[in-house]
Amino acid sequence: MPLIELAAIERRFLLGDTTVRALTGLDLRIDAGEYVAVMGPSGSGKSTLLNLLGLLDRPNEGSYRLEGRDVTTLSPDELAGVRSRRIGFVFQSFHLVPRLSAAENIALPMTLAGIPLPERRQRVARALQDFGLANRADHKPDQLSGGQRQRVAIARATIMQPALILADEPTGNLDRHTGDEVVNLLETLNAGGVTLIVVTHDQGMGARARRQLVMEDGHLQYDSGQNAHARR
Repeated sequence: MPLIELAAIERRFLLGDTTVRALTGLDLRIDAGEYVAVMGPSGSGKSTLLNLLGLLDRPNEGSYRLEGRDVTTLSPDELAGVRSRRIGFVFQSFHLVPRLSAAENIALPMTLAGIPLPERRQRVARALQDFGLANRADHKPDQLSGGQRQRVAIARATIMQPALILADEPTGNLDRHTGDEVVNLLETLNAGGVTLIVVTHDQGMGARARRQLVMEDGHLQYDSGQNAHARR
């Protein structure tokens, strides 16, 4: 079942007097439960694609259907609602709120969504346990290691039980051992049914995904899953 369907996507930016074509004629289908790596050189369109998939940006042309719904027609408030409930983000620089504890950072999406306090506490306690952070619940981000901060970020990204996790260079600020732990954690979530899309410059990490997309100059240059999807 398709989770994501992009058709004839165009995204352009004005840079001074120059029009930059960040995405051009992009068609893409990603099924629920897939594990996809998006690769390519800087400026190839990877981040633009991730922002578009995460509903942080809109295309100039084309359609984006998420779980069968054309999200290009939604209002900003509707987009925010879909984003908060269906999409989780994991960033290279963690993006944790410095003044909040690990538990409070994890709870933040539920607080913003208006989920009642008893349910928030129950879900956070389970997440802290599942992610090996039970003894770090009251620690602020500057009291945590890089690996612990990324685990908090992943727990926060998944606390709303999203259909899709978008990870932008999730191991970029971590040493190899800690990075492998984070990748294993993301892959465990994918094995549980969550669709995982990872943007990475790391060829080794990209090779771990079951499907590789290579971007170049705003075009999808290579899709290792193209033949399989064409047969469906």
